Amino acid sequence: MYSDKRSVRQLAVLLKSHGVTKVVLCPGSQNASLIHTFLQVNHYTCYPMNDNRNAGFFAIGLSLHDAAPVAVVCATGNGLANMLPAVAEAYHQQVPLVVISADTVPSRLKEPLIFEKTVKCAINLQEIQSDADALNCNKLINEALLESKHHGRGPVHINIQLSDPAFGCNTADLEEERVIERYQGLNMYEQDYQPLVNRLNKLKKRMVVAGQMNNIYVFDKKHEMTLAKQFVWFTENLSNHTTPGNPIRRMEELLYPMDLKTQENLTPELLITFGGTIVSRRLKYFLRKHKPQEHWHVSIDGKIYDAFGALTTVIEMDPFEFFEKIAPLIEDIPPLYPRQWSQLEEKLSSPRLPYSEFYAVGQLLSSLPKGCSLHLGNSSVVRIAQIFALPNDIEIQSNMGLEGSEGSLSTALGYATASEKLNFILLGDVSFFEGMNALWNSNFGSNIRIMIINNGGNAQMQNLPGFTPDNQTQRYVTGTHQASAKCWAEDRGFTYLSANSSEDLQTALPYFTKPDITRQPILLEVFTDKITDAETLKQYYKGLKK
Repeated sequence: MYSDKRSVRQLAVLLKSHGVTKVVLCPGSQNASLIHTFLQVNHYTCYPMNDNRNAGFFAIGLSLHDAAPVAVVCATGNGLANMLPAVAEAYHQQVPLVVISADTVPSRLKEPLIFEKTVKCAINLQEIQSDADALNCNKLINEALLESKHHGRGPVHINIQLSDPAFGCNTADLEEERVIERYQGLNMYEQDYQPLVNRLNKLKKRMVVAGQMNNIYVFDKKHEMTLAKQFVWFTENLSNHTTPGNPIRRMEELLYPMDLKTQENLTPELLITFGGTIVSRRLKYFLRKHKPQEHWHVSIDGKIYDAFGALTTVIEMDPFEFFEKIAPLIEDIPPLYPRQWSQLEEKLSSPRLPYSEFYAVGQLLSSLPKGCSLHLGNSSVVRIAQIFALPNDIEIQSNMGLEGSEGSLSTALGYATASEKLNFILLGDVSFFEGMNALWNSNFGSNIRIMIINNGGNAQMQNLPGFTPDNQTQRYVTGTHQASAKCWAEDRGFTYLSANSSEDLQTALPYFTKPDITRQPILLEVFTDKITDAETLKQYYKGLKK
């Protein structure tokens, strides 16, 4: 029988999956259920040690002999503190020591992760109360164990919180647990990597999702056709042009009206992701609800990126190098799955919108000159821009790393100052007024065009579930204001333009988007109504269901 605590059983299964065969056990009441569970698993050779300080060094010796990770289990308090000398030794000697401590709930220690400066990774496992908690603990344990052998070996610390009754051991079976693996590089001549290729060829419904990328990339022509037809590629404006063929761009509009049966039919078997932030909320919801059999994330840093609760494999290498390496190894199959998605997107018509923030963004994006740079302010503007197509030669930047509006204008100005291109900066009013002091410097030149969508606050907040325009919290939630950028723009040397209607906008845009660099930078302020903006978006998506 095993511990009734799911997190304890997770540890027992995942340590085995990550190559731990030997466990040093220190006595204690807090860690009693851990001791009992490890003793019940035939896979482990267990060693009793009464002295925690020596137990840590004993475990180091086992690890050095076997060239493999070894776990040592103890309680918190002084017992854990006495492990510090061994942890420090393991850190400097690069020994994959896995220190597991059991703690009461609430914690007896103010700082249960006391080794943070002398371990490669330190995690604190909360009590599991739900499936979401179990998924998070699974991810954290995988992450810690992978880190013990990532870019050199070293110790890791896993603290597990257990509430009373902590010792109950009445569970008959150990559940299967998701194991996340990491490939460092991808040398196809090594036998260990062949199972990865075999799995790829076995899974026929293959999807690639590109997150935020800062540069444009063109695939080698000899691989582009294979990659384009063997995967369905999902991309957003922030991904720049980093996908082959004709990727799916309008994912929000595809998924919004899609019924459950169609979603289930279009669930990928293999999902590969690369890049940073993914903006589409509906895509994230779709992949979390309809999980792929395998999720591979490809990144140079090799970090654990489990955005959909389905991560199985991390591939630590440049994503474009990865795709070009696997291209000749992919077995050719009819592109039925990519075609299903493409046919759905082809049925979408171009949006026809009344004068609103959506209309203004669409008009600007369709008028941009070739080869310019476009900077998108955070949140609303990024999501609105995704509705409209952009040429592949326009590079796109945005402060979406932490998904906040701070610094959008300053970052764009810094980029533009070092650039010889025209740089268009598209911002909402809240983003602009938060960062308007960015214009209080003398570094930037005349290659800057700023468009502000000024609707007196954040229009998208109007669509929050349960939120109504007359709600007393409206002012605080939406950042209601009556400010204009006119005086500040003119004071800082900008040519100021404004628009209050579609006619005004059509008059201003030709000068605002002219491909020649003008004598002064230009700022175009487009005034819209936030209630109308919110209703326009709502009606647009309602129309997709018809």
